[in-house]
Parts: sequence; structure tokens; C-alpha cells
Amino acid sequence: MNTEQELPPSVPPAIIGGQARPVDRPGPVATPDPPRQPPRGIQSSREIRRHLLSVRMILNAMLFLALMYTITLTRALLIPLVLAAFLGLALNPLVAAGARVHLPRWLSASVLMLALIVGMGAGVAQLSQPAVGWIHRAPAAIRNFVPKLKSMTRPLEAANRATQSLVNVPGGRVAPPASATLAISMWDVVSTAPKVLAAVLGVMLLVFFFLVYGDSMLRRLVEITPGFSNKRHAVAIVRGIQTEVSRYLLTALSINAGLGAITAAMLWLYRMPDPLLWGAVAMFANFVPYVGAICTAVVLVLVGMLGAREANLHAFLPAMTFSAITVLEGNLITPMIQGRSMRLSPIAILLWLLVWGWLWGVPGALLAVPMLTCTKLIAERVRSWRWFAVIVQR
Repeated sequence: MNTEQELPPSVPPAIIGGQARPVDRPGPVATPDPPRQPPRGIQSSREIRRHLLSVRMILNAMLFLALMYTITLTRALLIPLVLAAFLGLALNPLVAAGARVHLPRWLSASVLMLALIVGMGAGVAQLSQPAVGWIHRAPAAIRNFVPKLKSMTRPLEAANRATQSLVNVPGGRVAPPASATLAISMWDVVSTAPKVLAAVLGVMLLVFFFLVYGDSMLRRLVEITPGFSNKRHAVAIVRGIQTEVSRYLLTALSINAGLGAITAAMLWLYRMPDPLLWGAVAMFANFVPYVGAICTAVVLVLVGMLGAREANLHAFLPAMTFSAITVLEGNLITPMIQGRSMRLSPIAILLWLLVWGWLWGVPGALLAVPMLTCTKLIAERVRSWRWFAVIVQR
């Protein structure tokens, strides 16, 4: 009897240890087990976590809306405080330089405040009369300038008459709208003067106390920080933020003052009326990127048209020259002086301008970009806020 078992031809033998052995036939394929459902406790904990996340998002949105409402409600208090903080940070390096040569901080701060008050008073006295004069003369100047536009509007009038003859719309003549008169009475000046003086005095006092006691306040904040390493880290962060913000504010103020001086000189060369007034307007408007330059160019177009004897291309030369100066300043001079770390995304700038202009009006639009830049400089040095610096940078 043959000891080797015959194998089917479809199953080849396996040679193991020199002997042929039959290969096991494949059995039935095992089907995978159905996925196990998580236990009831784990599933309920996940649902609770999702609900808590939804509640957290809703609470954050409500907190954000409440914060925006609070900022809008308290803008009369916050605007002088923010302006005083910026002025204090900008002038603090000068006070610190005086302290290094053994000058008391109160003395350096007093001299700076006195110089600032004298400069502001001289500027207001120099510019208030031309500004009020332009406000009073504007309606009459516009009425006198309308006949000058006939040479430029004749083609438009001819096209309008041709369109009316084609359309042939019946109807009577429409009476021209009455021109609105704009006047500032003495009562308006007297009623608003105490509020303006109180606001200016409050800002000056805040700046003075920031310059005198700002370092001691920062020292107190560092002292309450637990641990020596944390204290040293806090000192490095605070000093770095103070240095960067002060450098940015002084640089921006110098650039805008230079732009105002160049604009005033350009308008003086073109023999435009009141060049110092429009130079000051260009300086303050340049704190609002893009929008400020456009508004200043439009104002110069109107001033050039009102001051020109005839409506021709020479009336637009001041606005065109100013536009060329702002393009050169915005694309070459400012990036070269401030560096790459100060550059911001145009989208972030416009969104920030819209938000703060909506919340605080014109003061918010003027303070928006300095606030955005200072927030970016602070966020770069605080680890948990670096995402904001990455988003707004260019």
C-alpha cells in the first residue's frame, strides 16, 4: 500500500525537510467583524464636549459684541486716554535721555509739555483764521467758480440737450435747488470752547503723568510677577515693546511732518492760498493710509479750482504733484525708514480703519493705524498673540 497520499493536481505538494507534504487547502474567508459602537458613556461625553464648545463660541461672540458696545459707549473717555498713551510713548525716549544725564523726570517732562503746549497754541493761532475764512468764503467762491466751468461743461450740455430731444420727455422746468449757507456763529465757538479746552488739558495732564510715573508703574507691575525668571522675561518684553512702539511713533510723526512741510512748500511755489493750512491737513490726514491721501488730493483739487482764474489744467497741478509725492513717500521712503517689521497688510489696514472709524468717527480713523501697528508689535513679543501678528503683517 502506498504511504504517500495522492493529491489533486490543483494542489501542489510542499517540500519540507526533503519530503513532499500536501498543502492545506484554503478555508473559508473570514469576514471582518462589524465596527464596534463606542460605549454609551464615551458617546455622551463627546456630545457634552461639542455642546460646551458651541456654548463657548456663543459666549465669545457675546463678549466681543459687549466689548464693542462698551468701546463705543466710553469713547469720550478712551480717545483722550489712547492719545495720551501714544504721546507718552513717543516722548518717553526724550525723558529717558534726560534721566541718563541726571535730569529729574519731572523737569524733562515739564519742559516737553511746555514746548508742546506752546507749539500747539502757535499752530492753532496760525491756522484757525485761514480755516474759518475758507469756511465762510466757500459758498461765494463756489458760486463765482460756476461761470468758469462753462467752457468745460459746454460739450456735456450739448450732449444733454441732444439726449432730451431724442427722449422728448415732457415736463416743466425744474427749479434749481437753493444753495445752503454755512456759517459759524460766536455762540458756537463759545459753547464748544470749554469742552475742547477740557479735553486738551486732560490729555496734557495724562501725558505729563505718563512721562513722570510711567516707569515706576511698569516697575510695580514687574514686581508683582512671580519668580525671578518670569520677572526678567516680563522686563525684556516691556522694554522691547516700549522701545519699538516709541520708535514707530516718532518715525511716523517725523515722516508725516516732513510730508506736510513738503506739501506746504509745493503749494507756496504754485502760489496757492494758505499753504500752511493745507500742509497741516496733509500731515494729519497721512495718519490714515490711502484714505487720507485721497481726501487731501480731492481737497487740493477743489482749492486749485476755486483759486484759479480760469478752469484749465493748471488748477489740477497741485493735486497731481501731491499725488506723486505721496506715491513716492508710501512706496519708497516710509518702507526704507521703518523697515519690514512695520509693514502691514492693506486689507488689515482698511478693515481696521472701517472698524475704528465706525466706532469712534474721525478720531478713531486717525488713531486706527497707530493702534494696529502697536498691537502688532506687542503681539510679536507675546507668544499667545503671535497669530495676530502673522495675520496683519504684509
